[in-house]
Amino acid sequence: QELSYTDFGLLMLQFEARVRGDRRLTRNLGRSGLPDAVEGLETYDFSLRPKLEARVVKEFLNCRWAREGGRNIICVGRPGLGKSRVLDAISKAACMQGYTVLKVNTAEMLEHLHATIVDGTYVRTLRRYTKIDVLYLDEFGYDPFDADATKHLFRLISARHRRSSTLLTANTGFKNWKSFFPSEAQAVATVDRLIDQATILRFTGKSFRKPKEIHGDEVDG
Repeated sequence: QELSYTDFGLLMLQFEARVRGDRRLTRNLGRSGLPDAVEGLETYDFSLRPKLEARVVKEFLNCRWAREGGRNIICVGRPGLGKSRVLDAISKAACMQGYTVLKVNTAEMLEHLHATIVDGTYVRTLRRYTKIDVLYLDEFGYDPFDADATKHLFRLISARHRRSSTLLTANTGFKNWKSFFPSEAQAVATVDRLIDQATILRFTGKSFRKPKEIHGDEVDG
């Protein structure tokens, strides 16, 4: 195209920047723990969630909460209401905007942290979970926390408090959260930091999950 040396150099730099950006996105998505295929919110049936406004939830796709630093998003409600699907979409949007994201099963993460005490890598592993821009804790409280798990969770949440964003799904409301912990005092210490400046999305309504077929009569009792 008979470009000038300057224009040619600029085109090469722009191309290199795009390639590096694409590589970084691919790397972030691969390490995120998100499903290979994440459904967008445009196909989410908000009519089944009468108390959730689609405009409010979709606003999180702009990731302003991540730019503000330390703002958490907590989704609570019965199983099958689409909590993980919403946070998957929001987490992918964060990846697309260059944030590092890690989705973990909460119980498995805490077991991993505890196991690293034996081989002396606990501090390094805790730092890994602490430094992630967006830590996504799925199935929070599905299994009760013992004393060790509570200690690890408190250290992690405290280290991230008002520094990095934590996303979380839980199947029960806050009134029942104290049953996850060995004592109410430990529950308050951890939950207080989690909900500080957080956005809480409460999911109600009918479950998305339905059986494919039902045979036979109703079972009594």
